[in-house]
Amino acid sequence: MFIGFIENLNKRKGHYILFILLLIAIVVMRYFDSFLVTDISPNGIVSFELAKELSGSKQIINSWDTIAKNAAGLSLGFDFLFLMIYSSFLSMLIYNLNKRLFVKTSYHVWQFIIFLIPFIAAFFDIIENIALIKLLLGDLKQIWSSMAFYFAIVKFGLLSLGIIYILTGGLILIFIKKK
Repeated sequence: MFIGFIENLNKRKGHYILFILLLIAIVVMRYFDSFLVTDISPNGIVSFELAKELSGSKQIINSWDTIAKNAAGLSLGFDFLFLMIYSSFLSMLIYNLNKRLFVKTSYHVWQFIIFLIPFIAAFFDIIENIALIKLLLGDLKQIWSSMAFYFAIVKFGLLSLGIIYILTGGLILIFIKKK
């Protein structure tokens, strides 16, 4: 299912479209985030994601004025689109990288797992967003702060792993071409 989707995008030069959509989405997310930076949340929405304790989540929410709270809600809503874009784009890069790196070998399970990493990260992002929305809407319980924190940590870890794989594979391809 996922591989068929990526192959279809590749045939239609979808990576260019996804890249442009990704750039636009990043700009939109940065715009929303500009309203969320305070002394209490110096990293905007990321500070909220990583608050961990309910007291920290409350402090962040209370540091935001009405406009910032609206921007946070819009950011969390828009993130549902953003996570589809970034996961598709990163998976496409991993898929294309695997095709070039492993030309003479058959497709292995570990390659499929690496290919799925951005989609798994997106799933964690969805759960994190739901927890943050619950907090933002006033359901101030420790469970939501904890869920947001732990799901964000796993999401960021998986995305870092995927990006490291892409960068390392890209460097390997550069060295292979130079030889």
